[in-house]
Amino acid sequence: MRGPIRVFEYEKLLADSDFFPNRKVGERVIDKLWAYNDAHGNIYFQAIRNGVKFNSYVGVIQIGNIVIEILPKTDKVPSIATDDVVREQWQKVLLTMLKYCKKIKISAASETSLSKRYNSLLDLYFEKYIEEVDQLIHKGLIKKYIPVSKNIQNFKGQIQFAQNIQKNVVHKERVFTKHQIYSQEHELNQILLKGLKVLKLISNNPYLQDKINRTLLSFPVIQEIEIQKKHFDKIVINRKNQPYQEALQIAKMIILNYSPDIKGGEEHMLALLFDMNKLWEEYVYRMLIRASEAPTKIHFQNQQDFWNSKKIKPDIVVKSFEGKDYVIDTKWKMIDPKSPGDDDLKQMYVYNMYWNVDLSMLIYPFCGYKDSVKGIYHKGTIKIELENGKEKTNTKCKVASIKVVDSNNNLNLKIGEEILDLLKISENIIQ
Repeated sequence: MRGPIRVFEYEKLLADSDFFPNRKVGERVIDKLWAYNDAHGNIYFQAIRNGVKFNSYVGVIQIGNIVIEILPKTDKVPSIATDDVVREQWQKVLLTMLKYCKKIKISAASETSLSKRYNSLLDLYFEKYIEEVDQLIHKGLIKKYIPVSKNIQNFKGQIQFAQNIQKNVVHKERVFTKHQIYSQEHELNQILLKGLKVLKLISNNPYLQDKINRTLLSFPVIQEIEIQKKHFDKIVINRKNQPYQEALQIAKMIILNYSPDIKGGEEHMLALLFDMNKLWEEYVYRMLIRASEAPTKIHFQNQQDFWNSKKIKPDIVVKSFEGKDYVIDTKWKMIDPKSPGDDDLKQMYVYNMYWNVDLSMLIYPFCGYKDSVKGIYHKGTIKIELENGKEKTNTKCKVASIKVVDSNNNLNLKIGEEILDLLKISENIIQ
């Protein structure tokens, strides 16, 4: 089983790139990537001569039997001597970040065996989906009352007179009625079935193909329909269908990101891609939640009216005791904290004014510049409540770079503590 092509953000992939022994990536793969990007507003990568250059989206793409993993990276591209080792490390970092951001649920055993039994990150999603569907089948798939219009011999329901006259002039023993049946043939189960059918087409992993076939054999005989976004939009999770929630979430990712080969070949495509800016933002938020103690509270994506119908929305607002707030905004950019961009600083200035805070923080991933710089805005003051009255003070912004990986090259799980320390927040002390 051929391993995946692993590239980093902003790297190039060319048709003549030699990722396999004596075999190039090929023009058909590049053509597929171009077509997929065109269909999604050209947000995932840039089309270049004979190839693509990736943007800030990370994840995995499968085209036929070729898998491409796009990995995050916060330092220079590794040398050839360490290339495979470093790329495997960043694959693990991405996987762990997806797990903590609840983009995928995996067991420790699955994570450990990633390089042994699975071809790519995509296979983890596939196996999780199969396991969820297997559990639902074992417990018994939900039945619903479904309206049916049918020609039957035993009268029940409501007679459809026009159809009855049309179909039963000769067959007087039958009657065309509209009635309800209690059946497993409804959209929730049809979505599960469609997800399995897509996996059967796209997966090249013999271990998973065997599991897919076994699950399909256990699945009840129901009609297969085309599933679109509208089918997921009208699903309402309630007490009865709550066990379906995880399977439906993965099915949505699989089905809506699946691109069949319209020419009838075998180059089916499936892409699961995540905006690294949003992933970094959510990871920082979840690590802050993990590190904070009462009475400190962490709020995600607060918003206020800005201009007409426009709103402003910082990534995170930290509310400590005595009502003191801090605004945090994350940026997935590789810069020196001593030289933040003007636009980023102006954005934080606005947040300071609207949230009436005297300190905000810009957080960048560490890329060789381990530092934090606190600067004062020269215009604009806010009022701070003191015991003996109010005090006007200039607002400040701290710019910091935080290590994404720890000394063992694993994802840094202490980011929340490090950020709170930079803000000087503890259970009893605010400075």
